[in-house]
Amino acid sequence: MLRRAADALSWALHPFLLPLYLVVVLLTYTPYASYPGNMKFYLVWVILLYGMFLPALCLGLLHAWGRVSDWRVDRRRERMWPLVVGAVCYLLCAVTLAKFPSAAFLRKFMVAAACCEAMCLFVSFYWKISLHLTAMGAAVALMAVLNFVDPGCAVVPLLAAVLGAGALASARLYLGCHNGLQVAAGFCGGFAVAVLSLLFA
Repeated sequence: MLRRAADALSWALHPFLLPLYLVVVLLTYTPYASYPGNMKFYLVWVILLYGMFLPALCLGLLHAWGRVSDWRVDRRRERMWPLVVGAVCYLLCAVTLAKFPSAAFLRKFMVAAACCEAMCLFVSFYWKISLHLTAMGAAVALMAVLNFVDPGCAVVPLLAAVLGAGALASARLYLGCHNGLQVAAGFCGGFAVAVLSLLFA
């Protein structure tokens, strides 16, 4: 039962799905909530296209070509191409969003996501780092920066992200996918890279 719950949590908080959760938060708790419906739809579509659909499609092709053995991509040496694809997709998303100056914060987060992918790519040449916790670290960073810029605007999402990160770390450890150092490095690395990117990109 616990293993099923841990596995379900790993899928529910998969890095592919986090962009969807985050854009929903941004369109609900921030000034983006005042955007007209067609603009909201466009932003969601762009982020889903570049943050979920294209990376998932490329991962499926890599699996079909034998580049990755399964969809989890738990083997360190199989992560290179998926991480390159992810970084490129996030950069393309940032370029697309650059057409809308008012969506600058969202564009910065896409740059932050690309930087997190690049960081994981570099680390993966030498060591295995938790991709799940890197993504959650970036998500917590986004919520923290939002609350710093506009105090109290997204307290509930910040608490949810922190609790989700803790639960996900426990799940990854329980499943034996990572050790404690790999989980901690993923979260701290994702948080630090995302904060720096959001502040200076």
